[in-house]
Amino acid sequence: MDGLAGWHRVVRDNDPDGLEALLAEDAVFLSPIVHTPQIGRAKAGLYLRLALALLNNGAFRYVGEWHAPGSAVLEFEGLIDGVVVNGVDMIFWNEAGRITRFKVMVRPLKAINLMHERMRMMLESAGAIPAA
Repeated sequence: MDGLAGWHRVVRDNDPDGLEALLAEDAVFLSPIVHTPQIGRAKAGLYLRLALALLNNGAFRYVGEWHAPGSAVLEFEGLIDGVVVNGVDMIFWNEAGRITRFKVMVRPLKAINLMHERMRMMLESAGAIPAA
């Protein structure tokens, strides 16, 4: 199974526990909100787990998909508190089918600001960053 099929399963089943087996040990998560790369399975997994909790709320769906060997770009739409979120997930996986890099880009600015606020609160609650 390649990383894309695994990712689709995690999203479809809303199964954040499936991330552990899906991510390479040195996976990198590139956020539209945090400017530094989140390096390593634990950090990348935390950000992806929180993003799933925030976005995979019944309104999330992929509306486009483009493939290349070892990578794919998936366009998504979602809704957070009545704000439409549109973006792309760029997913790269290795020969073992584990995700090595996951980059997210989001629009419009109102959605980015809302996601930034919510993700900060979730990261604080998880003890990943100090409370403001």
